[in-house]
Amino acid sequence: QELRPKSLDIKQEELGDMVEKEMASTSEAIEDAVRRIEEMMSQARSESSGVKLEVNERILNSCTDLMKAIRLLVTTSTNLQKEIVESGRGAATTQEFYAKNSRWTEGLISASKAVGWGATQLVESADRVVLHTGKYEELIVCSHEIAASTAQLVAASKVKAEKSSRNLARLQECSRNVNEMAANVVASTKSGQEQIEEKDTMDFSGMSLIKLKKEEMETQVKVLELEKRLEGERVRLGELRKQHYVLAGGCEDAPEDGEARPAPAPRRGILKKPPIAQKP
Repeated sequence: QELRPKSLDIKQEELGDMVEKEMASTSEAIEDAVRRIEEMMSQARSESSGVKLEVNERILNSCTDLMKAIRLLVTTSTNLQKEIVESGRGAATTQEFYAKNSRWTEGLISASKAVGWGATQLVESADRVVLHTGKYEELIVCSHEIAASTAQLVAASKVKAEKSSRNLARLQECSRNVNEMAANVVASTKSGQEQIEEKDTMDFSGMSLIKLKKEEMETQVKVLELEKRLEGERVRLGELRKQHYVLAGGCEDAPEDGEARPAPAPRRGILKKPPIAQKP
């Protein structure tokens, strides 16, 4: 008991209440996200027009569909969790079941938190994009994060569920739907970004030969600077992922009942991009 990692600073008898609170908190976060997106939609229609309005509406509509898919996922996950407790606790109380399966319970809590956090971050990123103070790439990263946390929630639920459970089958279907909606957010974001950037076409027709040459050299310098920065960020990302897996492994080591271990940290060499041919 002393060697076990202190992943949660709560008593085991409180785990059951913690699960219910986290599920309720996640559901509340999803509902709040849907309301905020509706408010952003109204604001976008009143403050923008033309291509910008079309892009904002398409992105916000895809975000709304994703939030609805996540809401159904959380509801189905809650039903499955109740089914698991009822079928597995026997003569024990619900609290005793959670205490006996504390590792599984902690994994379920962590997965629920990740889903709620991802939804909140997505809405904040969408808000910044609509207000033209954020980056389209933030929405793409948030969509990927939601897909990953959804897989984590399904994996945590699947460990204790019966293979023939209808709620498990529904949860897996909900997970596929979330992934599809997240992919739609990515697609609408990328297409919207391209549409906006096409408006700002580059016109060099009025430049002299010397001016063009100067602009070309300055652009080459920026390209080299960005490539160097990109390489550094890739190395940083690899180290962050490595540390994340180390911490996750400390909380979820010695998996029980077939729990999946975290994937091994990617090798730094994989993150390196291939050499770019130099311009003659």
